[in-house]
Amino acid sequence: MSIGHTSSLMALRDPDIRLMLRVRDADDTGAFSELVERFQHRLVAVMHHLVGSADEAEDLAQEVFLRVYRTRKKYTPKAKFSTWLFTIANNLALNALRDRQRRPVLPLEVRDSGPLGPRPAEALAPTRDDPPAHNLQQQELADVIRRALDDLNERQRVAIVLNKFEDMNYADIAEVMGLTTKAVKSLLSRARCKLREALQGYIYMDGAPPPLDDGRTVGDASGGD
Repeated sequence: MSIGHTSSLMALRDPDIRLMLRVRDADDTGAFSELVERFQHRLVAVMHHLVGSADEAEDLAQEVFLRVYRTRKKYTPKAKFSTWLFTIANNLALNALRDRQRRPVLPLEVRDSGPLGPRPAEALAPTRDDPPAHNLQQQELADVIRRALDDLNERQRVAIVLNKFEDMNYADIAEVMGLTTKAVKSLLSRARCKLREALQGYIYMDGAPPPLDDGRTVGDASGGD
């Protein structure tokens, strides 16, 4: 089967690929702008979870789109467009993290990092119905979750973020990370165990874990993936 025929078949299934092919073949800036609009928020959010800095996430997302446009003429669809895009994003994020390890950096600000969205402080903003104690607990939980995610190694963090925030399946994560599906399953399993250990004692701050039908609690039943 020819490359052109394969591209046509994939384009039928993926509207994002159709847009990218217009960018490649016709330098269609309108199609490129539509891709940026579709993916910018998601890309910034994923980058934020990976690198922990809102400003750096914005810069890295721009660099991803810049690379997409620069290499447009070489684009050949072999997977979903989103998978290809997040492969580029993953490589850039890991490079940024490794560069950071080579030089001292200031501590991350709690309000600018974490797995609750690009701005967790806004997501956890007090409502008129929430008592002050509840809001303090939510702030504390957000901080604990941030530290738990930061304590994962690079590959575990990437796998968790793609799985939980991009809703990617094992096969797509494997494609993005250049791993086997089995390796991704193992990464996610270890990452979930670490997160459960880190969050133990915080998830049920408002009371005891709810009982299940068989008499166990949710905490008792959380041992498996």
